Amino acid sequence: MSELHKFIFDGLPVRGMLVRLDDAWREILQRREAAGGYPPEVMQLLGEMTAAAALMQSNIKFNGALVLQIFGDGPLKLAVAEVQPDLSLRATATLAAAGPEGVQAGASLSELVNQNNLGRCAITLDPKDRLPGQQPYQGVVPLFGDQHEKLEKISEVLEHYMLQSEQLDTRLVLAANGEVAAGLLIQRLPVKGQGNLEGQLDQQANEDEIGLNEHYNRIAILASTLKPEELLTLDVDTILRRLFWEESITRFEPLTPSFACSCSRERVGNMLRGLGVAEVESILAERADVEVACEFCGKKYSFDPVDAAQLFTEQALQLPPADNLH
Repeated sequence: MSELHKFIFDGLPVRGMLVRLDDAWREILQRREAAGGYPPEVMQLLGEMTAAAALMQSNIKFNGALVLQIFGDGPLKLAVAEVQPDLSLRATATLAAAGPEGVQAGASLSELVNQNNLGRCAITLDPKDRLPGQQPYQGVVPLFGDQHEKLEKISEVLEHYMLQSEQLDTRLVLAANGEVAAGLLIQRLPVKGQGNLEGQLDQQANEDEIGLNEHYNRIAILASTLKPEELLTLDVDTILRRLFWEESITRFEPLTPSFACSCSRERVGNMLRGLGVAEVESILAERADVEVACEFCGKKYSFDPVDAAQLFTEQALQLPPADNLH
């Protein structure tokens, strides 16, 4: 069963999370098999993104979906991982026109999606109960660092994002294969009340700050020693014991991420309405029905001419009456 474990380092402003997706990740891959599956390099990146999205969702108090996207100018056109507040999740990737043949063996992140520094990472928070006119919050960052060097791991991109946008030091270790997607997150928490009335750090506060930095840096360095194969094969107890055996840790009850897709016939119908009558009719002129397959779960939705006509009839009935009708 997939699990996500939260823990804190006693007496230190440092928290951690470790996620291990097995049944949920295998469900995502199995639903892609009918379409030919993913090249290993794309599968690994998507798995790491899914683990990272689960960690990030569990790290915030937000009643809505967290959507992590990577897109750019390489053979990988788009990769998306979406996690709901209850840690139900789904993920998908879309390749460019060349298909799997366009992905070179061992391709790095920049080779997959950032060949000309056009790649981007977007993190979207979409509220469940969105108010009229309210737009989702979205942060978009390039796939290169402060010195414009290309970042070769999604973990590096997200560490940079958290430091730049949230001012939080973060260490991420991610790994994925065909069976497991896993991740370890270590994060320094902000400490309040270290300044004097003028907002300047006095000598004692400055010394405390240095000490806290040393604690975080020590724990982050220990986390960085975790190898991908260890993250994928060892259980949570063993990983925490090996990494932090000298630290005092308080652990909380584990959470259980699971696969779930939010697609529905109603949502597909709304998408067809967005295409317009002319576009849908042109499709029906070529074939007996309009068939749409969900990119996340593979479920197919079919609309024959009667179904399509009903969609636009319902849309017309929902329009407010014109003032000049008699």
